[in-house]
Amino acid sequence: MSLEWRGAAVAPDDEMPSPEAWKPVSVPGRPDQFAGAEAVAYETTFSDPRDESDAHALLVLSGTYAHTRVWCNGDLLTSHDAYFEPLRIRLPESEEYRIVVECRTPEDRFGGLHATDQLPPERCVPGIWWDASIETRPDPCVSELSVQPQVSDEDVTDATVEVSATVLTQEPLDDRITLSLRPEGDVRGGGMMDRARVSTDDERTTVTYTMDVRDPSLWWPHDRGEQSRYVLRAKLGDDEHSVTTGLRTVSYDDGLRVNGEAVPVRGVTLLDPTVEDVARAVDANANLVRVRAQGTPPEVAHACDDHGVLLWQDVPLSGPGSFDSERGIALAARLNTTYAQHPSFAAVGVHDEPVSPYADGLGSGFLDRLRFRWRAWRAGYDASDARSVAEAIDDVPTFPVVGPPGIAPDAATLYPGWRYGDATDLPWLCSQFDVGDVVAGFGAGALGTPEPGDSPGFDNACHDRHVDGGVDASQSYQAGVVREVAESLRHRAAPLMIVDSLRDVGDAGMGLLATDGTEKTAFSVLADCYEPTQVILSDLAPGERDIVVLHDRPEKANLTVEWDCNGDREQAEHTVGPFARVTVDTLTLSAGDDVTLAATDGQTVVTNEYRISE
Repeated sequence: MSLEWRGAAVAPDDEMPSPEAWKPVSVPGRPDQFAGAEAVAYETTFSDPRDESDAHALLVLSGTYAHTRVWCNGDLLTSHDAYFEPLRIRLPESEEYRIVVECRTPEDRFGGLHATDQLPPERCVPGIWWDASIETRPDPCVSELSVQPQVSDEDVTDATVEVSATVLTQEPLDDRITLSLRPEGDVRGGGMMDRARVSTDDERTTVTYTMDVRDPSLWWPHDRGEQSRYVLRAKLGDDEHSVTTGLRTVSYDDGLRVNGEAVPVRGVTLLDPTVEDVARAVDANANLVRVRAQGTPPEVAHACDDHGVLLWQDVPLSGPGSFDSERGIALAARLNTTYAQHPSFAAVGVHDEPVSPYADGLGSGFLDRLRFRWRAWRAGYDASDARSVAEAIDDVPTFPVVGPPGIAPDAATLYPGWRYGDATDLPWLCSQFDVGDVVAGFGAGALGTPEPGDSPGFDNACHDRHVDGGVDASQSYQAGVVREVAESLRHRAAPLMIVDSLRDVGDAGMGLLATDGTEKTAFSVLADCYEPTQVILSDLAPGERDIVVLHDRPEKANLTVEWDCNGDREQAEHTVGPFARVTVDTLTLSAGDDVTLAATDGQTVVTNEYRISE
């Protein structure tokens, strides 16, 4: 059932909002006329939607940012404080309904990126962002259904699905729910069916049940296998509810492991996640997206499942400042429950960028490095609360602290060539501060349009220190930094690396795509850098430089490698082992030399072109 909504900016108080005037708005959505409002109220009216076969009417809200209260016909029904968690409300009996939903800006530190200046105000409007609908159901019914797959780390053929079903009933009930789990599409393996007893005198009860999965078919990232999934159906009387899930294990032990096998991670950060961005990540040869410091919309999480893209899901907590660890622990547990059904769910970050940038503008000289080390030492961070929050997550690996070197981050954000120094300073940063295994952000900013003005999250002063020119020069510089850092991290065999970020949220930014999805120069550069098998130069400066094959696949490959330096062409045959780094030859290069490298296994050809810097 579709609804017509009206909205108004309101002053938060304890009473139901009663604005002087309502304006028509689109819900779900983020009405930009209310940008900057502390609270926004939404109203809709409708007649009883049930027909003679229906007993229950449910209001379904998803993405209610950030703290929400819901009234029906003047009575407060519920409040909610975790917008990533769907809200399903049973409506009371009535012939006519007037629903009022008030959404407020965060009342605590858990507004995430939307509570910072990293996103434009129109993306942060308090509202119902993802879904708003009415459902009608018979009696009794399964009003909510969630699943949590479990696969043994020791034996991936040992798999179960933990089922949780919320039952609504108007009369005392003694019955059984029929649960069926069947492979989706052409997935091999048979279906399973069980029955779980539900006996209650309450109007609402929750039934839990564990189903064994015979001969499980596992879900894999797109560069490693198929995205096998299962549909779980729960049937009670005339009512049926279903949810789609997948089976896999995820762990971290000197690298991410999926189903017990090493998966070198090549990721991108999403600042304003959309379904289209997941497909774009695949086009960039990424196998992971990090949704930074915010909840992931359900359709984006499903797109990750569909495309075989791992999902790094952050707790919505960003920027310096203390926070209530007990509140964080509760939110983390709810976040884990919300996303556990998605086989793509692979990691959680807790506190994003917990200290202010301390090295902006420093160069690469001896004194600048001393200043960097001094400022890093002074920028200490007590990670005890973040680690307490991380302990609430037990299904996937956690990275409690995501931030710059010097604060002992679990996942480092490294910006040589942008915030400080040159891109070639990456090895010094990694060795000096013992970082570089897990890199949750690297890259540089660039213009997306000739006259960007002030864009959220874009440092104009930083940009102007590095670039003297327009869009072309800006994007060329960004591409150079992305290539240098990405290739250096891969050469070091960094097991997890994420570029910041995939797409801009304004007319300029760290994105490899403009806000409308138009490619910047760096997008194709990253796609080349992220090829699972690639051939690179060890350094782009004059001197003796190695030709290195990077092979991030679990099986060996027989490759033909070819290189061309200023028109002089040579080639060689090489066999490279699983996850290998092999030096093919060494070139003596001078400033201005043009070098083209290529490698093929007989089916796929990868290339890289370089011009040696002055």
